[in-house]
Amino acid sequence: MGFNIGNVNISGNLILGPMAGVTDLPFRLLCKEQGADLLYTEMISAKGIYYNNKNTEKLCQTDKNEHPVALQLFGSEPELMAYIAAKIEDRDFDILDINMGCPVPKVVNNGEGSALMKNIELASDIIKAVSNAISKPVTVKIRKGFDGNCINATELAKRAEDSGAAAIAVHGRTRQQYYGGKADWDIIRQVKKAVNIPVIASGDIFTPEDAARCLKETGCDGLMLARGARGKPWIFRQIKTFLETGELLPDPSIEEVINTILRHGQMLVEFKGEAMAMREMRKHIAWYTAGYRNSASIRRMANSIETYGQLKELCSIMGQGRD
Repeated sequence: MGFNIGNVNISGNLILGPMAGVTDLPFRLLCKEQGADLLYTEMISAKGIYYNNKNTEKLCQTDKNEHPVALQLFGSEPELMAYIAAKIEDRDFDILDINMGCPVPKVVNNGEGSALMKNIELASDIIKAVSNAISKPVTVKIRKGFDGNCINATELAKRAEDSGAAAIAVHGRTRQQYYGGKADWDIIRQVKKAVNIPVIASGDIFTPEDAARCLKETGCDGLMLARGARGKPWIFRQIKTFLETGELLPDPSIEEVINTILRHGQMLVEFKGEAMAMREMRKHIAWYTAGYRNSASIRRMANSIETYGQLKELCSIMGQGRD
């Protein structure tokens, strides 16, 4: 089940993918407890580190209980990326990942993220520069391509391997698709056949059955869950059990969901302070309660919580099963 990324052993094949505004330290720890085998930080700007941006510093924090953990950098200048990689290498992370898949306009318009898929020479130069600058394994996260006229995941993966990448994660959509349409798992299968380094599949893995099907169809080494883990850290436990035993675990009880929400909130308060923690919990509550009978009214109430006490009150109402 496990595999190696460079000299780092990944004990299983379930990976929490990087999500801006989601995969902060508290959420990563919750997913680790539920069986995630490798965790990715939110994407971190190389320029943000260079200019000592105070918000960037928080994104870089890791915890001794979350190893192995990959820190994800984004940027478009080989020299700067290499300089920052070397500068932060002694921090407590195991793998350095380079983001070449982010579809967000402000990132792409800066020539970063998935924009790099349009310039394979520059992408290769970045990977080579970073790989040469540090001894920790370097990985790359890419997409199927930039748009329908630029489907080049296989070519970029081969170049990434030649440039020193120790593994590659492939999201089966183009940048143009964002998260719409259907992820193309066949492109991941093609990448897997084309390279000798581990390949991690990303896109449309929401259930244990999806995970089993993706493994079978792509032959990939690891499965990366991103949107499928929002509000459902236990998805890792469910998938792991299904892959190992064929058993489909039921979704957690309302009590377990409430306990997770409260714990998540408490961890966020300790990490970011109460005001910011409660603002951030609003979106998490919407994800935790999606599909519940009274989820619309819970969301409405959640949008006005400002204190941990109010979060506890909301959870008390949820526990009573009434609006």
